[in-house]
Amino acid sequence: MNEGVKYIEELKISDTPKNTIQNYWLKLTTNALGMPINIPVMVARGKEDGIVVGVTAAVHGNELNGISVIQRLFRDLDTNNMKGTIVGIPIVNIPSYVRGTRVFSDGADINRIMPGKPNGNASEVYANRFLNLIVTKFDYLLDLHTASFGRVNSFYIRSDMNNEITRKLALLQDAEIIVHTPPSDGTLRGAAEELGVPSITIEVGNPHSFQKKVIKSGVSGVHNVLSYLGIIDDEIDTSDNDTIECYKSYWLYTQEGGLLTVHVDLREIVEKDDHIATVRDVFGNTIKKYYAPEKGIVVGKSVNPVNQSGGRIIHLGIMK
Repeated sequence: MNEGVKYIEELKISDTPKNTIQNYWLKLTTNALGMPINIPVMVARGKEDGIVVGVTAAVHGNELNGISVIQRLFRDLDTNNMKGTIVGIPIVNIPSYVRGTRVFSDGADINRIMPGKPNGNASEVYANRFLNLIVTKFDYLLDLHTASFGRVNSFYIRSDMNNEITRKLALLQDAEIIVHTPPSDGTLRGAAEELGVPSITIEVGNPHSFQKKVIKSGVSGVHNVLSYLGIIDDEIDTSDNDTIECYKSYWLYTQEGGLLTVHVDLREIVEKDDHIATVRDVFGNTIKKYYAPEKGIVVGKSVNPVNQSGGRIIHLGIMK
């Protein structure tokens, strides 16, 4: 494959010389032909030893913005001025990325089954090996995601805001919204925290696209964390925007199928009983109107009009 890229079966930070950036293909599992499924690993090691920060992307195969965030981050690094190590995994879920899908090849969402199982099914083994071969080498983890097919997101963070360290990592992102989310939820973030690795989830925009503005925001947030932790010697970059904190969030779903129109925008604050969506039949007749159950902010929403019973409407964040 790429010239100069080494093939490895174990990530050893010490194998990357100080003051260098090295790229690797790490064997995680094998496919039905017995061929290795390798994942890309980027390691930037500073002139001095220090903590290890991991930045991961594409846990779902259609989440592309995070790939570009990691590429741009590494392109701008100067290892001469680094203390510690940054490990970038631009694509976690290789099988779903290759197929252009969100879920693993066996239909599982690997961000719901972490930490997986060493002797489980295909997705469980993949998740477990990723956690044990890679994430255990981190001192901190920043996990980059996007919305799913047919939905759009604000630039928001999921973090355990009751934990002083992860709260600080979340605030450093200078995001539009932060949603408090405890660990132990089957996610990569939650599984890492169970291992003692402080972690946050960074939601950078929409699926299956590169969005320059949110990619820039994602790079800036990661840069702020690296500056705060002392890996790079640079100023923390913040804006005058106020980040809205939510102590919980949840999706609202339709009861009837039809053509869905969502009437509210991302980051819009809705009041209780505000009209948020309408479902019409194929003839244009109104089937049902939907209203906000309580005051909140629109974190994400559906943009796909084709809706069946149980379809998502909006992701509602409940503010502190």
